[in-house]
Amino acid sequence: MSAPTPITRVGIVAKPDLGDCADLLDRLASWLQSRGVVAIFDEQSAALAGGDRDRHPHMPADALPTAIDLIVLLGGDGTLLATADRVAMAGVSKPILGVNFGSLGFLTEVRLAELYDTLESVLAGTALIDERMMLRAEILFDGKSVQDVCVLNDVVITRGALSRMTDLSVSVNDQFVARFKADGLIVASPTGSTAYNLSAGGPIVHPGVDALVLTPIAPHTLTNRPVVIPAGSTLVIHPLQNSDKQDVFVTFDGQIGHPLPADHHVRVSRAAHPLRLVRPTNRSYFEVLREKLKWAER
Repeated sequence: MSAPTPITRVGIVAKPDLGDCADLLDRLASWLQSRGVVAIFDEQSAALAGGDRDRHPHMPADALPTAIDLIVLLGGDGTLLATADRVAMAGVSKPILGVNFGSLGFLTEVRLAELYDTLESVLAGTALIDERMMLRAEILFDGKSVQDVCVLNDVVITRGALSRMTDLSVSVNDQFVARFKADGLIVASPTGSTAYNLSAGGPIVHPGVDALVLTPIAPHTLTNRPVVIPAGSTLVIHPLQNSDKQDVFVTFDGQIGHPLPADHHVRVSRAAHPLRLVRPTNRSYFEVLREKLKWAER
């Protein structure tokens, strides 16, 4: 799938602790400008570029998605998750080109040596762009939304500091599914299936599959196994108050977390817009699995 509109304004986002990257950021901005493309930094990345911060156009990170046609991200998967969630919450679907500077780089597939060739293909409209489903998650109280976010990987519900089981009631499309007694529960997108879901024993789901994964974490009942459900489903998760009255927490993409009192619940559904992720043309999803996760190796 090619980029549908000409790229004239590119946002640049760098991992906050990327280190000595001023030269790289300057070269990237100059490369774009030499091709008639405006480079706009988020405020934190402009500071990383060094020198006079005002010599590069910049704006708050939350404003960036609506002002650009493409985001070039230098960092790891955590930086990409935060940026993807920000793009989705802005109600737009701008492509992200993620350059791997992290320890795993499962989502930020492009290597630094491939940056400019990949950018050339994006500007020419020939780049491969994957569409990855995102999730909308809401915390509801008395029928009203008190927290509304979009996530790329997962929504995770767990206990607090003490290692005790959660007791959660789950329904799908208003149909009761089960009462889960476990260390927690994961609702994952296909992209998120290779994150916490995989560590908890859930399945790997190809990002082209239109589905959600519901995975209990260390369930008390061994028959509580992961289940794959249609992507158009709406899940509602209620914490059930136990005698210890210990708090339950919900975490979104491992980035932010909130307490979940017994009179609140979580609703998860497909987000309005997918993430559009630029990928290198010379590697398949299965090659990335083998390289990053050592999948199917002895």
